Amino acid sequence: MRLALWFLALFGMAVAMALFAGNNQGTITLFWPPYRLDLSLNLVVLLLALLFFTLHVALRALAALFAMPGHARSWRIQHQERALHVALLDTLSHLLAGRFIRARKAAETVLARERAMTRSGETLAYSGRLRALSHLLAAESSQALQDKSAREEHFRQALEQAARRDAQEAREGLQLRAARWALQDHDAQGALQWLDDLPQGVARRTIALRLRLKAARMARQTRPALETARLLAKHRAFSEVAAQGILRGLALELVLSAHDPDQLQTVWNQLEAAERALPEVAIEAAQRMLNLGGDVDLARSWLLPVWERMAAQPGALTQAQHLHLIRVLESSFALALGAPDALWLTRIEQAQMASPGDSALQYLAGITCMRLQLWGKAQQLLKQALPRLQDAGLERNAWAALAELAERRGDVAAASQAWQNAAKAATPR
Repeated sequence: MRLALWFLALFGMAVAMALFAGNNQGTITLFWPPYRLDLSLNLVVLLLALLFFTLHVALRALAALFAMPGHARSWRIQHQERALHVALLDTLSHLLAGRFIRARKAAETVLARERAMTRSGETLAYSGRLRALSHLLAAESSQALQDKSAREEHFRQALEQAARRDAQEAREGLQLRAARWALQDHDAQGALQWLDDLPQGVARRTIALRLRLKAARMARQTRPALETARLLAKHRAFSEVAAQGILRGLALELVLSAHDPDQLQTVWNQLEAAERALPEVAIEAAQRMLNLGGDVDLARSWLLPVWERMAAQPGALTQAQHLHLIRVLESSFALALGAPDALWLTRIEQAQMASPGDSALQYLAGITCMRLQLWGKAQQLLKQALPRLQDAGLERNAWAALAELAERRGDVAAASQAWQNAAKAATPR
């Protein structure tokens, strides 16, 4: 369509010129005393057009002639920039391929070419960022080569370049890289210092939070590590399973770091509801409270949600968690001030009746009855549970409980036999 319009316009111009020039009788007379020159109007128009075209071509030729030095300069700069970019690409390629010596040499080549351009009076608009990045790549290669002196020198120069106005964005990357190097050198405090110097927005980025988590764990700062892990979990930096595992491990470390009941209770209150609901955390916290001689009822209140979850969903706990829960409850019942009440007996009996094949629950019911001085029922439950107990510790404790019951009713032979069976159960098989 556009071509057809051009042809129509061309034909229209041809027709207009034919109409104008075909019957044009006009003349132009030039007087140059004592001469007179008569020229047709068509010829004058043609000569003017030729003159305009000639002047236009001459001016274009002169402009091209005067622009040649500029073009030569632009070509020279473009050639040098291409060489810089090729050297920078070589640096990245060698670094990713593990050829660290070549990568450092290529980065130094970039710096040398940029300095040569600067000396010749050609300054790139992004020269600051280019030098900062080149020094950073050279420092990264030196870090891989364990050449710390070269790394520090290149890193110092990179920081100097990052202070320029056109390279300030590179400073954040330099600080993050310095924190990573500190972690690789097992300098947790140095890594944390670099991370603390980051702007607030940068410090909340996923990569910075990951580095902070590693540094805090390396420095054994469990509480800051747990707070950082929570932020990473909210940002979905880990999978759900991995996040739960990390939070569980840090919460357990925090629980085990408590050295008295008050400190343990403070730690427990600082945990989030999801962390307190983790079976391992609740069971370990209750065990720690019992070991520190703290409030038994408080420890059992921590265990209650786990117990209710186990009772409602028989497969909710693993076998190890199930046995650990049984042992902690048994330990709480054995304390002088920790005798179970009727409510706990009811809970245990209901769980045991809901899972009649669970020998560990039947054993716990027997121990609970024993602590409540229900001797006959305790003996019956323990004897029924013994043949099916798979855990050597529970089996030993069951025989010991039967021995105590036998001694209480004065059956010396049965007590002696039970103590012997307890000793055999304690012997490694």
